Formats: sequence, C-alpha cells, structure tokens
Amino acid sequence: MQALQLSKGKMRWSEINSLPNPSANEVTVKVSAAGVNRADLMQIAGKYPPPPGASDIPGLEVAGTVAEVGSYVSGLQKGQRVAALLAGGGFAEYVNVPAEQVLPVPDNWTDEMAAGWLETFATAYLNVFMLADLQPKESVLTHAGASGVGSSLIQLCRESGNPITAVVGSSDKESFCKELGATDTINRYQQDIIETMKGIGGVDVVLNPVAGDSIGKDQHYLNQDGRIILIGLMGGREGTVDFGRMLMKRQRIIGSTLRSLMPERKGEILTQMWQQFGSQFTSGVIQPIIDKTFEQRNVQQAFDYVAANKTQGKIVVKIGE
Repeated sequence: MQALQLSKGKMRWSEINSLPNPSANEVTVKVSAAGVNRADLMQIAGKYPPPPGASDIPGLEVAGTVAEVGSYVSGLQKGQRVAALLAGGGFAEYVNVPAEQVLPVPDNWTDEMAAGWLETFATAYLNVFMLADLQPKESVLTHAGASGVGSSLIQLCRESGNPITAVVGSSDKESFCKELGATDTINRYQQDIIETMKGIGGVDVVLNPVAGDSIGKDQHYLNQDGRIILIGLMGGREGTVDFGRMLMKRQRIIGSTLRSLMPERKGEILTQMWQQFGSQFTSGVIQPIIDKTFEQRNVQQAFDYVAANKTQGKIVVKIGE
C-alpha cells in the first residue's frame, strides 16, 4: 500500500508492505482523508517520536470506510463510514485502529470534515472538560484560537454556555473566532494580553499550546483555583513560573498529551464527548471547520501551510482517488 515516508529530509509517498489483518479488537480503515496536526510536523522534524508500538507513519486522525473487522468488535461493520483517532499511521491507504478509537460519521458530513474531527475535538474536550473539570459559568482562555483545537474548543464552550476568550495573531482570525462564538478575542500583535485581560476579567481555565514565557503571563489573569493546561511547546520548553502566585492563588499547571494514552482511555474520552455533545455533532450545530483541503500529491504544501501559522480551522489531505 502507499504510505507517507520521510526520506532525506523530505516527505514522499512510497509503496510499503500491506497491513497485517486487524487484531481481535481492531478494525481496518480504508483511508479517504487525513487531518494534519502540529504533532505530525514535530514527528517529521525528529522532535516527537511515536509512542512505543505505534506506527512511524505520520497521521493522528482519518476518515474512511471500514474494510475489515476484528473478531471481538461489535457495533462496526464493513463499508461503514467512520472517523478514527490514531497514535500514528494515518497518512496511508489503510490503517488498523482499536475499535474504541472509532466513531461513525454523521450522515451530513463530508469525508474532509470527518478527517478533521477527532484529534482536535478530543484534545479540547479532554483537557478543558475532563482534566480541568470545567464547571458551569467558568470562563476559558485559549491561545491559538483559530487553530483546529482552538476552533473546536470555542464551539464546545459556546454550546456549554462557558465564556471563552480567543488569543489570535490577526484581525481576520479575530473575526473567524467571533463568528464561531468566542466571547472576546485578543490580537497578540496589537494588544498586551495581560492588560487586555484586566478589562475582560480573569479566567478559570487556560488552554496553552505555547509554553515558554506564556505560562508565567497566563498566571496574571488566572483566577483563584484556576487551571492552566499545557498541551504544546510552540514557544519553547523553558520559561518562568511565579510559584508564589501559584501557591497563594492555588493555581494548577497540568501537562497533557493525547497521543500516548491507552486505547481504553481514548475510548472513554470519545464516549464522554459524544454523550455530552453528540446531538450537536449530528445536527451540525458543532462541526469541524475545514480551512483547506489538499490533494495527496500536495501533502508537503499542506504541512507547510500549518507550519506557517496560516490556518483558520483544520487542514486535510485527501488520500487515494
């Protein structure tokens, strides 16, 4: 089968050995589209190796149809349209996936929408609604508000009734986030975040994919008993934290990665997310926001687009015909 491989610093599609049959608890998905995530870029750059036992092929989320079903799997059948959350292997014609990490695709969704669904929404839901235990009326701030995760979180908070401030890098992205339901927006190139937040008020939960010195700045507007959830290192892996402020205000800083979690845990995340927001997904009230779709042969352009921070929503690559 065809799969994306890294050769001499460049990505190219190569013929590799076909997949083995799925294990008893897996399904094989014939991939029609794959979402691009920053974790893929980090893996290709050699900074984020796949978890032990995971495929070294990039790709953390796909859409497609079920091609084979393991003997212990129920509720999924051949030919069914599905979306899958992966630890790796998505940029290929076929991928084996634990059944817990697969959800049926709403009938009115395209394959491109389904391919940009689970990684970003599961990340947003896990970190803000589960780990931070977001409560009714609590407020949220997300950095990279126009990203796939940011645009997902804005929609979830809109539907749960939690006010959310989106930090972005352009006026176009401010408009994009407001249209999705952001209560407030901050252009980090035109506004001082700390000073602006004095006018908006404090927040209870911060979703931070930046790290570096941004964590210490987040502490300034984090409320008593507030939580910062760190999910990325776009701004560097070292920074300054005010431990006095952390102690006196009972602030918490929680590091989190979705990719390395066990299939059972990922299944719990998808199940709880569907229980809370399944009707909104099915009706289209909440849906993945697809910025651009690239053909398979233009996969490098797709990755470059994400690396350039141009995205407003998700980037998806079509696989196969």
